[in-house]
Amino acid sequence: MESTVVIRRPIVTEKASFATSKSNQYTFEVDGKATKEDIKKAVKKLYNVRVLSVNTSIRKARDRAMKFGLVTGKLTKRAMVKIHADDKIELF
Repeated sequence: MESTVVIRRPIVTEKASFATSKSNQYTFEVDGKATKEDIKKAVKKLYNVRVLSVNTSIRKARDRAMKFGLVTGKLTKRAMVKIHADDKIELF
């Protein structure tokens, strides 16, 4: 897969920021069909860092009430990427 297609956007939340500062772990929203190897290659190529590990999780879609009934959201896949202690991603 293309690197820009694999990684959709970084996740910037309080929990993700804490993981970044404590264990050098960055969180990204990724394509649902991307494998851990695809994610690892994409992060290496886009940010020029050494990736140690990749953990993924799929978040369930939420039902939301609208005036015409329930609407189901979309599934999202997140990747928690741990990089080498000497490396840093300047995006965060």
